[in-house]
Amino acid sequence: MSDEPDPRPPATLDEELLGAELRSIVSTQSDAARLHRIQSELAAGFRALARVGAAVSVFGSARTSRDHPEYELARQVSHTLGEAGFAIITGGGPGIMEAANRGARESGALSIGLNIDLPFEVGINTYVDLPLQFHYFFARKVMFVRYASSFVVFPGGFGTLDEMFEALTLIQTNKIRDFPVVLVGSRYWNGLVDWMREQLAAEGKISPEDLGLFEVTDSPARVLELVQQAVHRQARVA
Repeated sequence: MSDEPDPRPPATLDEELLGAELRSIVSTQSDAARLHRIQSELAAGFRALARVGAAVSVFGSARTSRDHPEYELARQVSHTLGEAGFAIITGGGPGIMEAANRGARESGALSIGLNIDLPFEVGINTYVDLPLQFHYFFARKVMFVRYASSFVVFPGGFGTLDEMFEALTLIQTNKIRDFPVVLVGSRYWNGLVDWMREQLAAEGKISPEDLGLFEVTDSPARVLELVQQAVHRQARVA
């Protein structure tokens, strides 16, 4: 008799996909069924966002409280972008995401939330006008990049850093062009930027010019200026 525990059902479809070859995870679908669901999820996202126009993807911590200065800054930045005609795309959750969706709605701009199935998440915040639900992280990531003209990144954790570095990698490898990445909150980001300069660039892991693929600022006006430099999508001016 085996001492191994019985396989458990996957908590999410991402876990089911990535753990499909593991004996500890119950495999609930065939590869053909997985491919069909992935295709359907991408197609639904394409249909829903095809006519959005110019948009900005905003990232940041879900753990930021409503009374934190970063929450109000995210709200203000998104309001400024919304007034200029940009839709706002977030992950649809609480914290910075909620603040950004709130600023978008208050400006009259389209407020989009791309929510992901997670066992510990609380669902889509109440300031989202166009909600989309995703089962697969990678399908959701496609939407963040494909339908945005730029990324605006507030202080956050692993998920925020993942989105930021993925965008920088896509720019560095010329997969996307004319795509500003703006890091908002110099107190939070300057230490990381110093490390990138003193370690990554100094040791040749990246080129010195790669440090110019993003900018750090605390100014909503500067965020707007940088975003407006992206010309591959046109903003809808009210």
